[in-house]
Amino acid sequence: MTQTSSTESINQATTNLDLLEPHDLVNVFIEDQFNAVQAVKNAAPQIAQAVKLAVARLGLGGRLIYAGAGTSGRLAFLDAAELIPTFSWSKSRALVAMAGGNAAVFNAVEGAEDNFDQGRDDVLAFSPNQFDVVIAIAASGTTPYAIGALEAAKSVGALRIGISNNSNAPILEQAEVGILLGTGAEVISGSTRLKAGTAQKIALNTFSSSVMVRLHKVYGNLMVDLQATNLKLVKRAVRLTVLATSKTENQASQALESCGYHIKTAIVMLERNLDADQARTLLEQQHGNVRACLKN
Repeated sequence: MTQTSSTESINQATTNLDLLEPHDLVNVFIEDQFNAVQAVKNAAPQIAQAVKLAVARLGLGGRLIYAGAGTSGRLAFLDAAELIPTFSWSKSRALVAMAGGNAAVFNAVEGAEDNFDQGRDDVLAFSPNQFDVVIAIAASGTTPYAIGALEAAKSVGALRIGISNNSNAPILEQAEVGILLGTGAEVISGSTRLKAGTAQKIALNTFSSSVMVRLHKVYGNLMVDLQATNLKLVKRAVRLTVLATSKTENQASQALESCGYHIKTAIVMLERNLDADQARTLLEQQHGNVRACLKN
């Protein structure tokens, strides 16, 4: 008899879930989410190792390639999409292989996750190389599509990161860095969109944000590489420039206007008394590291 994975097991503490009043029902769901946070905290050493190895490759021009099915795939899409406006990460460097294709983000495609060959082929379609980072995500850790994605990564020497909510899972064993998010049985048995999904979201946020910090997309704790694509973000760009330089809003606005609202460039302009082109050149020489540009 096949052993039931922890995410699919029956939660004995919630067998009367359908009898609870709304107040108690809501509290059961909320309380269980704290287990997701603890699961990610327990995996901190593995996440840190993944960050270290990923930065080394991405700093040489590599790409982030996510792969998953169902909830895991949708969370991968979200993480990839948000890197673009938040950190000015190139869209061509945040790719997602989703079981069932992009349409599966909104509509379940039955059986797609069971196709190992498709997972491998979808990642190979991105023409991956040794500088890329492939992140395969599956709550069960046994999803053939995600395992196929790791096989593709292995064949070209790309970094392989596996994220699963079950121990001893193939996706962890076949990754160079396996990240176990041991969330256990769900409030609703088997519904891994709950705390298993929450843990995946936290882990992905933590991983990708840490990577962006190490790639100099953040100065201090300020988000200095965002894309100011609307009025709210223009105002944010001004505020962040003021915080980084202690200049006035007027000075910050003038500098930002002259450099296309690129916060990093505006900071270097104001702090080093340079024009936009000089600041851009200095940033390029320092690989986008604002702190290095401001050293005397």
